[in-house]
Amino acid sequence: MLLISEEIQSDLIVESVDKDLFISGIFMQSNAPNKNNRVYPKSILQRECVRYNQEKIAHKRSMGELNHPASPSVNLDKVSHLIVSLKESGNDFIGKAKILGTPAGVIAKNLIEGGVNLGVSTRGTGSMSTGENGVNIIQEDYNLRTVDIVAEPSAHSAFVDGIMEGVDWICDNGIFSAEIIDESKRKLDTAGTNVKPVSIEVFEKLMAQWSTK
Repeated sequence: MLLISEEIQSDLIVESVDKDLFISGIFMQSNAPNKNNRVYPKSILQRECVRYNQEKIAHKRSMGELNHPASPSVNLDKVSHLIVSLKESGNDFIGKAKILGTPAGVIAKNLIEGGVNLGVSTRGTGSMSTGENGVNIIQEDYNLRTVDIVAEPSAHSAFVDGIMEGVDWICDNGIFSAEIIDESKRKLDTAGTNVKPVSIEVFEKLMAQWSTK
């Protein structure tokens, strides 16, 4: 299961309501290849939009961070905003988020008030398959985790698009942890005559990984 993030390249709207600061704009896009050569089928984003509204937004658990972390989980000490709405609009999905008074939220607020053009980026887990012309198609196991605030652009219609896919993740009793089996196998396969110290290194890393669960 890959950790997937997609930055959306569009101008965000900033508004202030009763001293609260909000950002809104395109949070997700479907049915078109993005700059990462990936396509999100609309049916999958429709499903995830409904689920996210029901499971997260309705219960005020739809928190996002300032910049992407290295895992699918939301870190409370880095939360910067609360997503208050996510709605379908054609092939786009329009979101709105309230900037919070957390340390990360204060940084985001100061950046916005200083004239910085920030963007948003979805964070989710799932798999991909290769379609025609080498386009990667997001599969049915995709799970939207949140939408983060980021700085750099890269998709076609919203200011932000990228992916972190250098690590696979497994879910054990609701807790995500990095999957290092493939990495370990690659190290052993290429160890050659150096196999003994590499085996010890791999063993110690696996033990450290499992001891954290």
